[in-house]
Amino acid sequence: MTDPLHKDLLALAQEAARRAGALLRDGRPADLAVAATKSSPIDVVTEMDIAAEKLITGLIAERRPDDGILGEEGAATEGTSGVRWVIDPLDGTVNYLYGLPTWSVSIAAEQDGETVVGVVVAPMRGETFHAVLGGGAWATGAWDGERRLACRPAPSLDQALVSTGFNYVHEVRAHQAEVAQRLIPLLRDIRRGGSAAVDLCDLAAGRLDGYYERGLHAWDLAAGDLIAREAGALTGGRPGERPSGDLAVAGTPGVFEPLQRLLEDFGAWHD
Repeated sequence: MTDPLHKDLLALAQEAARRAGALLRDGRPADLAVAATKSSPIDVVTEMDIAAEKLITGLIAERRPDDGILGEEGAATEGTSGVRWVIDPLDGTVNYLYGLPTWSVSIAAEQDGETVVGVVVAPMRGETFHAVLGGGAWATGAWDGERRLACRPAPSLDQALVSTGFNYVHEVRAHQAEVAQRLIPLLRDIRRGGSAAVDLCDLAAGRLDGYYERGLHAWDLAAGDLIAREAGALTGGRPGERPSGDLAVAGTPGVFEPLQRLLEDFGAWHD
């Protein structure tokens, strides 16, 4: 049975993500402007990014004023309840800026440092993914009702479809390209979707066999990582470590470990 607190956190995360997704989908101005830059001029933060985070954090503060918050666009409060929300109000900002459909709202809730709830809404795909720790991973979309997610049966690595992402700092991107060049002949193929949260959910839904990326933050990973694990995926960082900014790796059992070993051998975690 789901913990009543986790059930409440899930309901709040779903409401906040749904409302933020609708704001982003319906409120995107034709002359969308770059409000600021992040790590480089390529990595933009839009006006809508900021508006979506304000909507989410405002709702959480209204319903659960004692919780902590960590948001990509600067929201940071400690909280006293033992619950912390980890929020990416718009994962896939460049896709959104260009009018591409692969972007999402990602909201996770941690209890005493462990992620217990994850919700990812992909409005332009009409899909919502969610998981509660120990309760499996689920999605709604074009199909009828709610579908329980499960990873694909593990193929051999040379038949694995793997997704990745590239950093916005030129030197890091160049190194990531070298790693991808070495990986491609060893896999079925590589994809680059542009939203880490969506990639992890696609792994959970059986649309990918693996995923890796360097340079992610807690808000990029928290919800999608839980959803992937609850669908049967394995996740980690460098061997023996948890996912981190150095390296995040996820995959179906049978793909995860050989992919992780290759990434370690290729030095995917450093310049």
